[in-house]
Amino acid sequence: MYVIVILALIAGFLALRLYSVLGKRTGHEQEPALRPAEERAKVTVLQPRPMTDLPGDSVRLADGLIASGGELGVRALIAADRNFDVPQFVEGAKAAYKMVLEAFWRGDRSELEWLCDADVLASFEESIAQREAAGHVLDNRLVRIEKAQIVDASVNGRIAEVSLRFEADIAAVTRDHDGNVVAGSLTDAVGTNDIWTFTRDLRSTDPNWKLSETDEAA
Repeated sequence: MYVIVILALIAGFLALRLYSVLGKRTGHEQEPALRPAEERAKVTVLQPRPMTDLPGDSVRLADGLIASGGELGVRALIAADRNFDVPQFVEGAKAAYKMVLEAFWRGDRSELEWLCDADVLASFEESIAQREAAGHVLDNRLVRIEKAQIVDASVNGRIAEVSLRFEADIAAVTRDHDGNVVAGSLTDAVGTNDIWTFTRDLRSTDPNWKLSETDEAA
């Protein structure tokens, strides 16, 4: 009889221990993927996840993601927005880089409007219009992003800006309406070095950052 009671107590203790480990979210579980049918407004390309680290810790943990000249700006941004998370932001920026390029190559103006601010959008639309007038179609491929690194960051009032350097390989082909190759080759990827700047109003309820400037890296 005593043995049965002791075994029951041990089983109860183990059950409580398992619940304490498995019954709570630790923050490392995989979040469910968005369903394709969900609204675009709910997709947050560059939404940072909440963090509890001190500002110095966040920068220290992001080794390799911030150039030496951008560290002070990142610290100022974290001080202004405690939810800003460097690794999460860089991953989101890489996704945005791919989405913007592919939308531009397709000539998808509505997608670009969602991802870019008015000035960048106008520049892209002008290039798309010129391409369409010439009867050209881009058949480009983003082969890989070799590197994405924050090179500058700043907070001016309520507006935050983050600039990243992207080093990528792109296979570029321009075709005419009949599909004939006008320029480029899909077999030879070309290395590109770009500086893209993303901007966000820190007081806005919209967590997304928009592309506000593009330039070639020196």
